[in-house]
Amino acid sequence: MSPFPRETLRPLVPYSPDRRPIEVDLSDNTNRWGPHPAALEVVQNANGEALGRYPSVYGDSLKEAIARRFQVPVESVSTGCGSDDLLDSAFRAAGDAGESVRYVTPTFSMIEIFGRMNGLEPAALSPEEAREPEALLMDAPALVYLCRPNNPTGDVAPRGWVERLIEAGGSGGPVILIDEAYADFTDDDFLAAAAESERTIVLRTFSKAYGLAGLRVGFAVGAAEVIREVEKARGPYKVNRLGEAAAIAALADVEEWVPRIVAEVRAGREFLLDALVERGFAPLPSGANFILLPLGTKDAAGITATFREEGVAVRPFPGLEGIGDAIRISIGPRPELDRFLKALDKVSI
Repeated sequence: MSPFPRETLRPLVPYSPDRRPIEVDLSDNTNRWGPHPAALEVVQNANGEALGRYPSVYGDSLKEAIARRFQVPVESVSTGCGSDDLLDSAFRAAGDAGESVRYVTPTFSMIEIFGRMNGLEPAALSPEEAREPEALLMDAPALVYLCRPNNPTGDVAPRGWVERLIEAGGSGGPVILIDEAYADFTDDDFLAAAAESERTIVLRTFSKAYGLAGLRVGFAVGAAEVIREVEKARGPYKVNRLGEAAAIAALADVEEWVPRIVAEVRAGREFLLDALVERGFAPLPSGANFILLPLGTKDAAGITATFREEGVAVRPFPGLEGIGDAIRISIGPRPELDRFLKALDKVSI
């Protein structure tokens, strides 16, 4: 009989961040300004049809809205239950059991988990080992994953470095997954490049800038033939009716609400970086909607617990390679950042 659980799953534990309600939650990188108003209106006005019938099989209306908004071919777009769903599907589509997925650590913690869930071998490189992008292609991995801006560090891989990676991968190399969950908060992206590439997929989410984390809507852009394989692995009915309608409504606003929120995030990010430096800390530069604050050898979990006592939640990251313990602080409106700083001034770090 087959072992239960599978050997590749045995070391995994369920994903379990501390989600207890708290006054100021700066732990999960969601939009602290709330959902997009047009999307909220769609949800509030929903009728029984939206809840009682299945959604569209592959989110075709949303695909069309994404293609219009980002000027890519509609056949180059896939949708999913958050970008996580599309990452998981891409792993299944591109890799056979026993092949590897390569990435630079530290990065999104679910990558190792998705790899093992799909029978792949996680193969992490340190930033030093990956100084030259070609190092990620060694030993013929099935997939290469890159988070840009990176979670949890916030750094943005230089565009030239990423272009070298894509070029070196060529037409017969691994599928290159570029996770752009936080791209709205930085200066450039690879959506257009992915649509024209043979083996590159860019992944986006509506959970961050659009404020729709609770609806779980994401999308991927890549070559049409690659996207078709991802959709085979994804399966039907992954985007619910409310999520699809809300995302379409949010996409219609390209000049008002989202740009204003992005501008406020960027301003808050600079404010918090400056405030931390003024207090003698060394926060990492960030292109995302969060800041990682290294703590060295100090206890990230204990410090996070002390913040909770002050009514503020941050995310602990113990033992990050090359960094040590750290906490990650999501950028919220100025009163929430002030509340964090007030708590910081009371917490012993």
